[in-house]
Amino acid sequence: MKHNILLLILSAFIVMTVVSCKKHHFEYPETKKVDTVDTYFGTEVPDPYRWLENDTSQEVKEWVEAQNEVTFNYLEQIPFRSKIYDRTEELRDYPRMSAPNKVGDKYFFFKNEGLQDHSVLYMTEDLDEEPEVVIDPNKMSEDGSVSLAQYKVSNDEQYIAYAISKGGSDWREVFVKNLETNEKLDDHIKWVKFSNIAWYKDGFFYSKFETPEEGSELSAVNKNHKVYYHKLGTSPDKDELVFQNPKYPERNYTTDVSKDEKYLYIYETRSTHGNNVYIKNLQTDKDFVKLTTGFKYEYDIIGHEGDKLIVHTNYNAPKYKVVKIDVHKRDVGNWIEVIPEKEDLLQRCQIGKDKIIASYLKDAKNNVKVYTNDGEYLYNLDLPALGSVNSISANQDSKEVFYAFSSYTIPREIWKHNLNSKETEVLYKPEVKFDQEDYVTEQVFYESKDDTKIPMFLTYKKGMKKDGNNPVMLYGYGGFNISLTPSFSSNNMIWLENGGIYAVANIRGGGEYGERWHKQGMRLNKMNVFNDFIAAAEYLIEDNYTNNEKIAIQGGSNGGLLVGAVVNKRPDLFEVAIPAVGVMDMLRFHKFTIGRAWVDEYGSSEDSLEFQNLINYSPLHNIESGIDYPAILAMTADHDDRVVPAHSFKYIATLQEKYDGNNPTMIRIQTKAGHGAGKAVSVKNQEEADKWSFIFDNMDMKPSY
Repeated sequence: MKHNILLLILSAFIVMTVVSCKKHHFEYPETKKVDTVDTYFGTEVPDPYRWLENDTSQEVKEWVEAQNEVTFNYLEQIPFRSKIYDRTEELRDYPRMSAPNKVGDKYFFFKNEGLQDHSVLYMTEDLDEEPEVVIDPNKMSEDGSVSLAQYKVSNDEQYIAYAISKGGSDWREVFVKNLETNEKLDDHIKWVKFSNIAWYKDGFFYSKFETPEEGSELSAVNKNHKVYYHKLGTSPDKDELVFQNPKYPERNYTTDVSKDEKYLYIYETRSTHGNNVYIKNLQTDKDFVKLTTGFKYEYDIIGHEGDKLIVHTNYNAPKYKVVKIDVHKRDVGNWIEVIPEKEDLLQRCQIGKDKIIASYLKDAKNNVKVYTNDGEYLYNLDLPALGSVNSISANQDSKEVFYAFSSYTIPREIWKHNLNSKETEVLYKPEVKFDQEDYVTEQVFYESKDDTKIPMFLTYKKGMKKDGNNPVMLYGYGGFNISLTPSFSSNNMIWLENGGIYAVANIRGGGEYGERWHKQGMRLNKMNVFNDFIAAAEYLIEDNYTNNEKIAIQGGSNGGLLVGAVVNKRPDLFEVAIPAVGVMDMLRFHKFTIGRAWVDEYGSSEDSLEFQNLINYSPLHNIESGIDYPAILAMTADHDDRVVPAHSFKYIATLQEKYDGNNPTMIRIQTKAGHGAGKAVSVKNQEEADKWSFIFDNMDMKPSY
């Protein structure tokens, strides 16, 4: 590694300029190459664009500027780009709110009037009255680059601790505000990451890393996560170290405190799935005890009855169940099964007044059941259509339950349910600038390469004819146990109202059918994910929805990896590809920020068998010369410290080097933004307008604006 760094330093410095590397009518910046070669188990793998990993260097900044100049020059010449932007803004311009969170006698919720860059946090004691602004993130920065990432209200309702993110980074800064006086306190904690805020007495628990070295904040590996307790009014450097595990510096820790402030829970993770749980009686115990061991299963403490914890888990239940665990009799043999595993996936649970509200997933669609705390089934909650319950908000002391419902053509509605009377009513229903009745969503099932049946949602305008000529946007993810359920995006209406079909394939690697479905798409089974997605496109062609000149594909993060991989495998199948913030270098992903946590999902290039598997599909390493690739617009952001932008930088540099065809191979690099969370509405609108403009232009489509 030191040798490689030395080579990089000694390489001749080349000033980045746009040169006449004309590929038909496209000119790309010259990207220098360095003589960097890694050897994996006897296989030499060149990495000529390694220097692009140094995201803070002046040379990389100049490269970014040069690439953006080419991309935006291209986008600006698209005649209908401004009209798409105007329609994008118009479609998003509608008031929307979140499900209220009740704390004591107060309700907290987010609301956006339409085009505000960030939703505002409000508070009220009566949902029928005018609420009070608690935190307005729009006043934190002039350009919308600062967002409110999370908040937690103290149990006595006097204080709110909240965390902000700058430029979309995963790093957080925590502040405190007095809710009674509206005064912001002096408390200010930096370098918080992957942390909850858990109030206890006159302070709160949180998790943080050591202060990173200057210049490496957005790329260095995050290690030595620790749990601290901060007492209000004291300096953060005096905060009490509550928990650490120096033997395992790459593990992460998040906290929670029981509602009666008797127990502190610490969740220990080493990857994105599976955890250990430590507990401590804050009134009597000096030390923590382990509630669970190993990282094979998931445990989420959703409530408690005295010394019995109510836990949502997949322990010996791939589709999850609910159990009660006595903190004094923690052995598995003493666990009491409350809601047993069922055929449908028990996706999430909340505790209300003497009730458990359980959200199930059946073929990627939600239904919600209500049980007693002892597991007796009572009834189902009303849902208006095929769709998703995006969130459930309940409180052990309250009879009120709030939940958010949406579908592909139904914007998020907020519903209120009374656990005593069983009455349900719509609390908030947004009004949008399109006719929902003009569109329909259907679910189809198709067979993958190994004959596995895969569900897929198709949304399109009523009256659509299956004549093989409909444009299709095919979206997928396929990883990390994440389920793609019907959800609304105003941006997709740009596609739908211009005759497009919006298709979402629920491929393996996700969590739609529980842990078995997830495992069939991870590590050495990752090829199933790509085969499932390719089969989705083939099904749409064979069933006469479309043809291979009418299919655009999109995915973000792990979905960006998906897009990059399938384009390499079947470039003939797609006309346009949009890989966003993708994991493109499968040999080095674990060397940046939190990437090491993905090894359980992907495997590691440091293992000989897994190296062979990874290099066989790694998007960066499977780009070939002489291939007719579809039009490709990679999208990333300069502050992405989840999937560092070097993934997309190296990918597009390689593509521009090796591809000599007619289609554009470009990258759009957003500044002052990260992986996606907390992105300003104005930035989202421009990104979406650029994406659709690129797709329409390269599919010879003209929007009706």
